[in-house]
Amino acid sequence: QVHVVESGGALVQAGDSLRLSCAASGRTYSTYGLGWFRQAPGKEREFVASIGWSRSSTYYSESLKGRFTISMANAKNTVYLQMNSLKPEDTAVYYCAAHIRKYNSRSDYDYNYWGRGTQVTVSS
Repeated sequence: QVHVVESGGALVQAGDSLRLSCAASGRTYSTYGLGWFRQAPGKEREFVASIGWSRSSTYYSESLKGRFTISMANAKNTVYLQMNSLKPEDTAVYYCAAHIRKYNSRSDYDYNYWGRGTQVTVSS
């Protein structure tokens, strides 16, 4: 079994920055591809950013590129999502997910393991 746990969600004001953390752990696999997705109320889940199994590839949602940055922590299979210049429309539950495929992916279909999500609320 693989466990994915997010943390760092909070209520912030527009223009603030916030960093989310995600840790994936499990006995079977040593390295996972990791991604962030988000789901706002009444909307479908959308891709935010991901980092591939080899750690050499990162993908971003085009609409968020430049404000959001995904990076690896020193701890294995732990990833950050740095979010700057937050806007009210960034309000959502942010999910971290992991997969064991040998390529980077923007598609939630490729992710096998999901966290429960962390709430980010941006007030205007």
